[in-house]
Amino acid sequence: MLRLLARTRAARGCRRFGSCSPGARGDAGEGRAHFTTPIFYVNAAPHIGHLYSALLADALCRHRRLRVPGSAATRFSTGTDEHGLKIQQAAAGAGLAPIELCDRVSAQFRQLFLEAGISSTDFIRTTEARHREAVQHFWRLLEARGLLYKGLYEGWYCASDECFLPEAKVTRQVGPSGEQRPVSLESGHPVSWTKEENYIFRLSQFREPLQRWLQNDPQAITPEPFHQTVLQWLEEELPDLSVSRRSSHLHWGIPVPGDDSQTIYVWLDALVNYLTVLGYPDADFKSWWPATSHVIGKDILKFHAIYWPALLLGAGLRPPRRIYVHSHWTVSGQKMSKSLGNVVDPRACLDRYTVDGFRYFLLRQGVPNWDCDYYDEKVVKLLDSELADALGGLLNRCTAHRINPSGTYPSFCAACFPSEPGLTGPSVRVQAEDYALVRAVATLPKQVADYYDDFQIYKALEAVSSCVRQTNGFVQRHAPWKLTWESPADAPWLGTVLHVALECLRVFGTLLQPVTPNLADKLLSRLGVSGTERGLRELHFLPRFYGHPCPFEGRELGPDTGLLFPRLDQSRTWLVKAHRT
Repeated sequence: MLRLLARTRAARGCRRFGSCSPGARGDAGEGRAHFTTPIFYVNAAPHIGHLYSALLADALCRHRRLRVPGSAATRFSTGTDEHGLKIQQAAAGAGLAPIELCDRVSAQFRQLFLEAGISSTDFIRTTEARHREAVQHFWRLLEARGLLYKGLYEGWYCASDECFLPEAKVTRQVGPSGEQRPVSLESGHPVSWTKEENYIFRLSQFREPLQRWLQNDPQAITPEPFHQTVLQWLEEELPDLSVSRRSSHLHWGIPVPGDDSQTIYVWLDALVNYLTVLGYPDADFKSWWPATSHVIGKDILKFHAIYWPALLLGAGLRPPRRIYVHSHWTVSGQKMSKSLGNVVDPRACLDRYTVDGFRYFLLRQGVPNWDCDYYDEKVVKLLDSELADALGGLLNRCTAHRINPSGTYPSFCAACFPSEPGLTGPSVRVQAEDYALVRAVATLPKQVADYYDDFQIYKALEAVSSCVRQTNGFVQRHAPWKLTWESPADAPWLGTVLHVALECLRVFGTLLQPVTPNLADKLLSRLGVSGTERGLRELHFLPRFYGHPCPFEGRELGPDTGLLFPRLDQSRTWLVKAHRT
């Protein structure tokens, strides 16, 4: 009868406060998943915009691994785009062979991602033999399907954007010398009139199939405003697309199979990387495609949301599962540019703010729908407030020797904190706000998972931060430092306050793993949470409240390895030290 009562009470508690175990939309039956960044152009060194793209994909991938354990179920690819006119020209300007420039800059991207903890399973370079084979096979397939023809292309070409533009997408702008010059309406980069014989892809045939794809899958492109943007583009006629350049003009690229006088268009070449990393053209790639989600910047939306799906449909393949689109970073309100001298070096930021600190800042402040602004003071203020003071201070308070002299996960007293709100008794110390905290933290894992699914990682972190503040309010409200273990009246409640706070911290540490993996590991290790207890499937918050045993109760805490996140602004460091005494 007692067990039945406990189960019934637990069931009521789960209904009242949300599921006791976390989940997310689409968890059931999830198979393989492949996340990608754009492959980054090697005409210049990496900046924080490149790192932001990689961090978004990394966080999505890490969260998915927490949800669906097993490295074989999730892949994550990134890499460098190394062909094209810009590379050819940049190498000539630097007095290098193109491959020398590619080797140098690709290594910079690889090193940055290594230092930033990007957990990719593949780093692709478009100069690799496996990629050349994949691109040429893809070309032959389009050719065999009658989707390529040779014709005279005449129109505007933007070398900076590596794309052809119709007249409607070109405007005039005053140049440095006061002359009117043609530029791309979207990017502002100079364009030139081009007339040459190229291979052309029958893009015009795919307008209606693309419209049906987007109308049938409202989440194909996220966030929703970008989905609408692409649908608006598709209301206009789609002109056929030039997919090669004369080799005499562009020699640094992959030759058209059977026609060395032509070089494959750099964007067709680059987009096929998403198949190359899955083993294309070998048959096994089909077990991964189309379970692919692309993370891209808004400036390359048309290439990924119109050209790429059309090329895939032309090759008899389905479009990718999701296209996640993000906006750009400005610096103190200005666009990053070499001419302004305000390009932010991401490696310097990792050194200054720590790897986890800078990861947290970019993912906490970056909003995919609109451009976000970077400046040093903003980073310091956010990290000190949310990581050093709120989260670090909470951990320090609840594990300090003065309050927790046994160095263990204290016991929870159901008489002090009954699962039924409104009960009274001599031992009851719980307040109404405490039930609100339990409800918030119990539902937090699913809330966070839903935000990840909607590509709103910043909102997931905002939700975690809000619960951290609530937990600090709980501890401040009950002031465990004013209670004593020697008092028979105080001890059960003191243990309960610490138990609830540590359970909240365990949830926060688990949910922060995709964003701040090292900090989360330090937090969970301090709580004594083993490596096999850190997945979302194992995350059962405050089981004693619901009438279940808690595996952590009475367990010895892990070693104290110092401050969770040292303050960057040292002028207020004494506040953090006070929490440790």
